[in-house]
Amino acid sequence: MKIARVQGYRNRQSLVKICFIAIVIIFIYRAFSVTDIKANDIPLKAKASKNSEFSLVEKSIRGNILDRNNNLLAINLIHKKINLDPMIIQEEYIDLLADALEMPRMDFREQIIEKKINKRKYFIVKEKLKVNDPILKNIAELQKKRSKVCFKTSKNPTVTLIDKAKKIIGMKPTAKEMIEVNKCARQRIAGVAIESGGFRYYPKKDSIAPLIGKTNSENIGVFGIESEYDQYLAGINGVKRLADNKDNSNIYYDAEMIKKFKEGENLKLTIDSDIQFHVFNAIKEQAEFHEADSAAAIVLSPNGEILALANYPSTNPNNHQSYSADDYRNRVFSDKTEPGSTMKPFTMLLALDKGLITATDDEVIDVTKSIGHIPPDGKYFEITIQKILEKSHNLGTVNISERIEKEDYYLTWKKLGFGESLGIMPRTENPGVLKHYSSWGLADKRTLSYGYGPMNLNLAQLARAYLVFANNGALPSLKIFKDLNNIKNPQQVFSPKSTKRIAEILDSVASNEGSGYRAVIDGYSVAGKTGTAEMVVEGNYDKKGAQRTYFVGFSPAKNPKYIMAVRLDHPKKCFVYRRPELKRRCEGSNSASIAFQKAMKRILINDPEMNSILES
Repeated sequence: MKIARVQGYRNRQSLVKICFIAIVIIFIYRAFSVTDIKANDIPLKAKASKNSEFSLVEKSIRGNILDRNNNLLAINLIHKKINLDPMIIQEEYIDLLADALEMPRMDFREQIIEKKINKRKYFIVKEKLKVNDPILKNIAELQKKRSKVCFKTSKNPTVTLIDKAKKIIGMKPTAKEMIEVNKCARQRIAGVAIESGGFRYYPKKDSIAPLIGKTNSENIGVFGIESEYDQYLAGINGVKRLADNKDNSNIYYDAEMIKKFKEGENLKLTIDSDIQFHVFNAIKEQAEFHEADSAAAIVLSPNGEILALANYPSTNPNNHQSYSADDYRNRVFSDKTEPGSTMKPFTMLLALDKGLITATDDEVIDVTKSIGHIPPDGKYFEITIQKILEKSHNLGTVNISERIEKEDYYLTWKKLGFGESLGIMPRTENPGVLKHYSSWGLADKRTLSYGYGPMNLNLAQLARAYLVFANNGALPSLKIFKDLNNIKNPQQVFSPKSTKRIAEILDSVASNEGSGYRAVIDGYSVAGKTGTAEMVVEGNYDKKGAQRTYFVGFSPAKNPKYIMAVRLDHPKKCFVYRRPELKRRCEGSNSASIAFQKAMKRILINDPEMNSILES
């Protein structure tokens, strides 16, 4: 019995040991299992160590540029692009993907290998695809398919209970190396995305390029309004923060918007794209016909709104193959020049306002004596104010300027805005120069009367000055943006009475009797003034015929609706009195007069309001 009790005790002891070992093994197994679960769940500290954060820029959408009638001048066109992640594209899909992209298989494989070696996770393989491009359809069909995809994976061999028990009691288990196994599944293609993008497009092409400008490859404005007002058009990019799992390049999580993107603002201009088209074609045609180096023109409404602003040469901003910065040069704003005889009407206006002349038909000016370096022309002995302007008579103009005080000249020219910025395109505009009258000599005051000497200006400033004839002697500010209400009240420069009288005289300039006879438009009244200025070449006035020719005019002559200034630079087929052999198809400044006539005629005949007035 005693032996039986001992044996029973030992048996029970052995059973307890076995149960204890089993409990320990179960506990250890559970501990391992929990560890595995935690590894998959990734505690915060482990997660932070296994992952890195990076920021993703969400680009804003650039605002459009429109004309006064909501016609698009600059717009974002949508295109598609195909983005690849070479790190996760399955081997089984590479050839199929090459076929879908319409690329040679070997070339495509080489690209994928190269990107993998460089660990590129973002690779644009196709861009600027039209929304109906067959390649997009091919990719969409491929993305729907499932293929048998196999890949090698590392796996721990099964850990037996015996191995775990051995470890508990301190026995060294048999070494178990990691093994590689094939894992296959029917999967869709990974690492391929069709994304939307955009590029800048200019529907009006070269007709308005120097004004509108263009953007670069980063969609940043580099010329014109695109550059000057980039802060409004560009908007604000957003920033999104992502976490990148280092063990799996295809896993991103915890997307957090750090900064929301803001769309760019649309800009509505005062430009009328139809008028712009007519003006550009007219100056291009005449610049080429007269073999001019360049040409520029601007059209204003009486309230100072810019209806057209054209430059030649120009370029198509949609052509990204090549461009010249000179083709984006806004000559209307950037070129400071001497305006020549286009300033004579203002000399007469000032003298009339000061009571120094009457500008009546019976008032005559003696032009038989030289004044300074200006000699008599031998054609006239006495001349009226009307005839002075009609024939653009220099000696007659200087005679009137002798009666005007230098200070009055200066203050009036300042009121006309000469030498001061227009504030429309500050980085583009050259405001020119108006020297203080204290520095003038007698010669300066005399030459100032006919557009030379102590001043130069840009074409927009010159056109603006002529707005006094549409506003009873008052001068409004210029305006390029339709919806921005930043216009100051017009400044009264001349009296309405004087302005009306000189406007009547300018009507005769654009007549068969005047210097601007080539600006005459049958059926419409036109008033204006010609101008010719010798160009400065290498610091001196060119005496071999290099000139700028001008015509500034308005129509109708009474109650003007359109004010236009035109300039041609060095037209080589125009008469120059010092070189009669150059006389071919025009005379004097009439190359600009012809350009004015061609443009203004097209504007007027396409204006329903003007045609109804004409018919009545």
